[in-house]
This record gives sequence, C-alpha cells and structure tokens, in this order.
Amino acid sequence: MSGAESSGRFAIDLPDSDAAIALAGAGLSTLHRLEELTGASIVLRGLQLELSGLSSQIERAAALVELMRPVWGEGQAVSDVDLKAALSSIDTGRKGDYASLGDHVLARSQRGNLLRPRTLRQKAYLDAMESNDLTFSLGPAGTGKTFLATVLAVRMLSERKIERIILTRPAVEAGENLGFLPGDLQQKVDPYLRPLYDALHSLLGLEKTTTLFEKGIIEVAPLAYMRGRTLEDAFVILDEAQNTTSAQMRMALTRLGERSRMVVTGDITQIDLPSGQISGLVEAIEVLKKVKGIAICKLTSADIVRHQLVQRVVDAYAKKEKSS
Repeated sequence: MSGAESSGRFAIDLPDSDAAIALAGAGLSTLHRLEELTGASIVLRGLQLELSGLSSQIERAAALVELMRPVWGEGQAVSDVDLKAALSSIDTGRKGDYASLGDHVLARSQRGNLLRPRTLRQKAYLDAMESNDLTFSLGPAGTGKTFLATVLAVRMLSERKIERIILTRPAVEAGENLGFLPGDLQQKVDPYLRPLYDALHSLLGLEKTTTLFEKGIIEVAPLAYMRGRTLEDAFVILDEAQNTTSAQMRMALTRLGERSRMVVTGDITQIDLPSGQISGLVEAIEVLKKVKGIAICKLTSADIVRHQLVQRVVDAYAKKEKSS
C-alpha cells in the first residue's frame, strides 16, 4: 500500500554494564516503560540496545534514550519523571532545552546520585534563584522546591558566595507558640524542621551537617525567631510559606540584608491557617508579582520527583477540588 510507513531496526551501543543496568531498570522496568511510551520493541543484548518497529516509533525511542544518556550513562536509575519530562520536550520541540539539563549538575548526594534539575520547570526555577535576590516557588509536595533551594544554597556556601544558610518555616502546628511545648528550643523545633534537616543530611552527611550547625554556619529555626534580625551574607529559605500570616510574611521579607538572597516556597493548596485567615504567601504573590528583581516560579504535578503514586494522588485531589 502506497504511503505505508516502513518498519526497521536500530541499535544503540552502551558504554558499560553499569549503564546497561541503569537503563534497563529493575526487572527491565525502564525498558518496558519505554516500549509503552514509544510503541517500539526494545531488547537489551549485552551492551547493545536493539530497537525495532515503525520508523517513527524507532526514532522516538532512540531520541528518548539519547536524552536520558546523562542519567543512565552515569549509572543512575532513570525515573518515570525523567522519561515523561524528556518525552514532553520531544513533543513540544524543546529537545535542546531538555538536553541542557545534563549540564546543570549541582552536586552529588552522599549516595553518589547526581543532583540536577529533572524537568524544564525545575531548570527555570534554578535559573530564577541564581538570577534574583528573592524567588517564590509554588507547587505541590515532591516537586523539589525546598530541596533544589537547599542544594543551591550549599553550593553557594562551598563557593564562598555566602557565609551562612538560614532555613526557617512557620511552626503552625504548634500555633507558633513554642513555649507550650516541653523541652529546650532544639527539641521543640526539630519535629517542624525535620524536612530541612533531611535535605542537609542527604547533601552533606550527618557529621559535616552537625559541624556546620555547631559553627553557626547553618541555622534552622522557626519563623518566629527571625523577628528583629537583619540577615546579611546569607541564603535564606522560607519553607511551607503558605502557612505564614500576612504580618509574618512581611516580617520575613524585610529581614533580607546586604549580599543575601531569599527563596520562599509553599503549596497554596495546603494552607493550615485558621479558616478565614489570609495566607501571607498568597497575598505576597499578588502584591509583588510586578516588582523588579523578584521571580515567581510555579511547579506542577508533572515535576513531582517522588514515587510516581504521589503524582497520581496530587492529580486525583486536584480533580476532586475542581469538580466540587
């Protein structure tokens, strides 16, 4: 039949067994996912990946594998987030932009994993933090809002572009009144700031993180303890900012001193303030959206880098809220 698309085969040579194992995934799960996304048949034979199918399917699969090379080529597992983000870049004509993500490795975790933006929106967020003294990042849990900010802060500290890192969040669960909780300050704030500690430990390890805390180079404290201070030569991360009041947000934003920058993160769909109270984050986004030197970045469920079920959960709840 004239005009019918031809079939064929194509082979991609892999550099070593670590790369082959990383590309294949546990139980060949990544290869099966590649087949689902592209329609091509994919078989791993030693250090050669064989693609077969229609010409368009092979071309799509080969492009996807090549875009993932910076990941599997380093022996790193390819996640569903990586695959979907790469495929989206192919479909939207932004392969070049996605390919450049491999050039933006910020650091390696204590486990040896490459730490870099995983999606184009995460890359835009990273660019905004590097270019602006104040950046707002909105998005659901798991999109890397706080983690990417922490990674950049640690890198800037190692490059001596800043002298300290300050991480803070409103302890709304305790009503910001920590005096009613038992124990000293550290014991009181730990439950509310644990996510920030976890990010630091994965980057620096427990021993180095502890040393930097003891020297006061890294400080983690509830937002209430920022009042009256001027934060100079610092990278300040205000986390869970959707739970700030209008007064708290204004107080936090006016703490910024010379040679400092601030990143404010939050999920405006997860506000835990008393009913009727305006979120300081929601207000700030509206008030400051046209102010020069301030960036506002919005991440979506497509940027979630946790277990793939998290993305489905977020989307399901978002759909429910829209229908109600």
